[in-house]
Amino acid sequence: MQGKIVAVCTSKNKGERKKNVGQSTLLPGLGLEGDAHAGFQHRQVSLLAVESIEKMRKMGLDVHPGDFAENITTEGLILPILPIGTKLKIGDVLLEVSQIGKECHTRCNIYYQAGDCVMPKEGIFAIVVTGGPVTTGDTIEVIESV
Repeated sequence: MQGKIVAVCTSKNKGERKKNVGQSTLLPGLGLEGDAHAGFQHRQVSLLAVESIEKMRKMGLDVHPGDFAENITTEGLILPILPIGTKLKIGDVLLEVSQIGKECHTRCNIYYQAGDCVMPKEGIFAIVVTGGPVTTGDTIEVIESV
């Protein structure tokens, strides 16, 4: 199973939408270089499918990759069905899915605009096992599903 990367997004501060920077480097055990959420925890990198963003567009929202604070926006993979421990390969980069969805302790602006948000249900998180560059247009492949 494979898809492609449609956006690589970072932000300088937590709690804000991320901007598509087109390319960056995934750092082992940390996350995306230059991103406020990089750190030594189990949620080093966040991923969300553009298909999930499309659901919110159909609800009338003007949203784009990065608006849900995801680091990597994918196309062609059904992310929330991947079990924890699944390995994802992007070139030489190896990610391991560490969490499906998340609990939102405070409602984000998107929730207040649409009455719903896809990131808590359809976003996933991963740790960086092997680092390297990641660029818009790269192939992302499920190489091992637990």
